[in-house]
Amino acid sequence: MKKLINDPRAVASEYLAGFAAAHRDLVRVNVDPAYVVRTDSPRRGKVAVVSGGGSGHEPLHAGFVGAGMLDAAVPGPVFTSPTPDPVLAATTAVDGGAGVLYIVKNYTGDVLNFETAAELAGIDGIDVRTVVVGDDVAVRDSLFTAGRRGVAGTVIVEKIAGAAAQRGDDIDRVVALSERVIAGVRSMGVAIAPPTVPPAGEQSFVLTDDEVEFGIGIHGEPGRERAAFEPVDRLVDRVLGAILEDAPRVAGDRVLLLVNGMGATPSAELYIAFRRAAAVLAEAGVEVTRSLVGSFVTSLDMQGFSLTVASMDDELIQLWDAPVVTAALRWGR
Repeated sequence: MKKLINDPRAVASEYLAGFAAAHRDLVRVNVDPAYVVRTDSPRRGKVAVVSGGGSGHEPLHAGFVGAGMLDAAVPGPVFTSPTPDPVLAATTAVDGGAGVLYIVKNYTGDVLNFETAAELAGIDGIDVRTVVVGDDVAVRDSLFTAGRRGVAGTVIVEKIAGAAAQRGDDIDRVVALSERVIAGVRSMGVAIAPPTVPPAGEQSFVLTDDEVEFGIGIHGEPGRERAAFEPVDRLVDRVLGAILEDAPRVAGDRVLLLVNGMGATPSAELYIAFRRAAAVLAEAGVEVTRSLVGSFVTSLDMQGFSLTVASMDDELIQLWDAPVVTAALRWGR
């Protein structure tokens, strides 16, 4: 294993230390227990939006803490859910009296630990609501989940919920908007090379030079099918086809198209993939009204990409376009 790290067991803590130093204008980082909050937290009268999960998926989640998106992120060890204690501590740190929304990816550890934190926060008088993201069409169940995995669609949910909370929506409305996004978002990924997990010191699965893995998870889980390597247009067609089979789109539909890198994929290759996916949707009369290309929900140094297609309407477009100031997403004023 050759990585730019010191101690494989200290990757999460040293990453957080560097993140805190680089973005002190945006966030405060608490070391023990570990969590990241906006510098202006708590904001009285505002719904607080909190997410989190194992490290190794950066910039998710800490990179999305800031105005217009998350109020707090709770990172666990690499590919491991944070325990309830830091989740509760982050909740208390950002509670402004208007309720707290947890956005949780559908992995068993994340769901259980955030549920426990919500129960403990309720004892303290904090109104916590939870939405669970399960956008991965590749599998119904895996080693990590009961039901569909939460993957790159999480970014879209966090952005919409964060914008709604920022404009002053109450907790019921922020929850309803989050659930609307979740209902209309689907994702699937493909890997051409697996990630190397620092604590293990080895790749999470093995691919030969002429193989790809369809439907991989963000923890390095193998996917639904191993197949021969093909030009990227054909890979995009297969991934997008699976998404559209699960959630068909018709002419006139408006969508947000996200092409997400898995950690070690050059931007040029992601744009080549976007070019094909956008063309296929256009041929079907589906309008790509908003787009995002880059590495936002990664799996350490996995090579590959995922596609996410999310339904959009006038209100969701307005919330997507609303200003956001975070380390990983920044637009508007």
